[in-house]
Amino acid sequence: MLKKLVLAGTAATLLSGLSIATPVGSYARCGWSYLTNSASDAVPLEWELNRARQLIVDLKPEIQQNARRIAQEKTEVVRLQRELSTTDEKLAKAKTDIERLTNDLRDESSIYSYGGVTYTSAQVKSDLGNRFKRFQTRQQTSEKIRQMLSAREASLAAASERMDAMLDAKRQLEVEVENLQARLGALRVAQTSTQLHLDDSALSDTRRLLDDIATRIDVEEETMKVDVEYFGEINLDEPSDENLLDDVTSYMQKLDGGDNQAYVSIQLDEENSDSSL
Repeated sequence: MLKKLVLAGTAATLLSGLSIATPVGSYARCGWSYLTNSASDAVPLEWELNRARQLIVDLKPEIQQNARRIAQEKTEVVRLQRELSTTDEKLAKAKTDIERLTNDLRDESSIYSYGGVTYTSAQVKSDLGNRFKRFQTRQQTSEKIRQMLSAREASLAAASERMDAMLDAKRQLEVEVENLQARLGALRVAQTSTQLHLDDSALSDTRRLLDDIATRIDVEEETMKVDVEYFGEINLDEPSDENLLDDVTSYMQKLDGGDNQAYVSIQLDEENSDSSL
């Protein structure tokens, strides 16, 4: 009973700890992600581009190591090709010798002569058997070499393709970095021209001063014209009232549509009669 209580308490403790730790862990992960993203955004773009260039440069040792492996594999393939060629040549020679001995033994002679040496039929049969065993062993060896050569050639072709893909990817990365550098340069130029505020207050002050000077000159010139026109000379002609009647009549006609013509004439006649009296 006591053991069960202890196990139950332990389980409850673990469950409560998990329930508390779960939100804490989520907050911690969220905070870490925010700090990481904020730190990444705070890094200048120029520095990031330089880091990208450095990463591309760091690819060089790996590419060189892969190139060395490919070179070693090529050397091994060439060695296997030579070994296979030598084995095939030996197989062809052994096959010719076996066929010769086989044909000679079909004659069922008791004595055979090869290279100035005489051999019995049993010796020739024994030599033929040994040659045939070696031929079979060498033929199996040739098959193994051929299989190894085929596998290595396939591996070399795959490695060469991967190497070409890696070099193409590296060149593409270099082109993309240069493109991003050009875009960043254009962006910085645009930002500089946008944020460049020139102080043209002195220019504006000068413009206003020139406008004030021009205005004062205009006033002086107009004043000079008025002085000359109205006050510069003595009017020697007497003022005449000859045009007064016409002026008044024309003005009144404009105001009342011509009804005041008689009124003006009457008024003027009355004034004339009064003056005669």
